[in-house]
Amino acid sequence: MPDISLTVVALLCLAALAAGWIDAVVGGGGLLLLPALLLGLPAGTPAAHALGTNKAVAIVGTTGAAVTYARKAPVDVGTAVRIGLAALAGSSGGAFFAAGMSTDVLQPVIMVVLLAVAAFVILRPSFGTAPASGPATRRRKLAAIALAGVGIGFYDGLIGPGTGTFLVLALTGLLHLDLVTASATAKIVNCCTNAGALAMFAWQGAVLWQLAALMAAFNLAGATLGARTALKRGSGFVRVVLLTVVLALVANLAYEQWVA
Repeated sequence: MPDISLTVVALLCLAALAAGWIDAVVGGGGLLLLPALLLGLPAGTPAAHALGTNKAVAIVGTTGAAVTYARKAPVDVGTAVRIGLAALAGSSGGAFFAAGMSTDVLQPVIMVVLLAVAAFVILRPSFGTAPASGPATRRRKLAAIALAGVGIGFYDGLIGPGTGTFLVLALTGLLHLDLVTASATAKIVNCCTNAGALAMFAWQGAVLWQLAALMAAFNLAGATLGARTALKRGSGFVRVVLLTVVLALVANLAYEQWVA
């Protein structure tokens, strides 16, 4: 592990705790965790080490949240795993094309889409608040595999920020899930994609395992608490957090596009 002060380690652990809570409720914890690592690691540390360590931390919290949700939320694990495997393939394709595509062109488009999503959620108060309407049809499951799996997985490999939030929105709309069940399903999908990415980073030797283990304990605590909070407070609470994360994501992309 690189030479990092105890103060920085403590701040990284607190960031991991908060990111775990956010990610478990509605996705988007990487918006906090990855920048914290990029800022906290010593100058000169390869960016791949921040990315790999981020995945090693996130997969622990994501798995903990998925287990917590699966115990109490009506999750179709089989469908979630199928979407996850499709997302794994999609993210590999996105990563392949990422090197030859400028995100400067794509980020404004993503911001417009996110603002449209925020407007939709605000104007449709009932979105994602109704109880899940039972098993989805085969056609809707295939659509979820194509869009939420391959499509959003491709986006994850190409750009990345907000993937968990996009998954929640897509699963809510396509499978007619309430926001709590959609968040639970998204965690299982995220477990699949994180596992594939972590395997690649570990093979490349780009994971700071000691730091990751410490941060992962805090991320797991935050994720477990976040999942329990979402289950207790219900879809209305998740909706408020969703809007907050969407607007934060727009602000983050705008900053990267025009300020950084």
